[in-house]
Amino acid sequence: MSRVSFIHRFKDGQHYMEQWPVRKELAPMFPEQRIIKATRFGIKVMPAVAAISVLLQMSLNNQAAIPQAIVIALFALSLPLQGIWWLGTRSKTVLPPSLANWYRELYQKVAESGIAQEPIRSKPRYKELASMLKRAFRQLDKTTLERWF
Repeated sequence: MSRVSFIHRFKDGQHYMEQWPVRKELAPMFPEQRIIKATRFGIKVMPAVAAISVLLQMSLNNQAAIPQAIVIALFALSLPLQGIWWLGTRSKTVLPPSLANWYRELYQKVAESGIAQEPIRSKPRYKELASMLKRAFRQLDKTTLERWF
């Protein structure tokens, strides 16, 4: 895997994390909401866990345990990166046929409301579904959305 695609995977994950609508209606159907919450929590907390694991051993003057503390610190720092990596991979995944049909139905409902949007994709991915869901929650009324939720 090239370095460029490695970095793009993380950028795609960050963009997908921002794009996905975190709504209680979607939580039972998609794991994204749980992954996003855990990743955001990890971004806030894991640097402190990593620093504490190393600094505690240094303050106790326990030189023998510093290598293990560094491994624990690296693991703690990798957890949010794993979430972002998963989200980046998920955003590029093609929707299964049932979700692709749902994407097309949502597209039609949003188009019927007269809102300009990008052309429909023949093989939509999860990132297109995320943007369509975000647009639907923002611009369609609740009675229209009741059919799906």
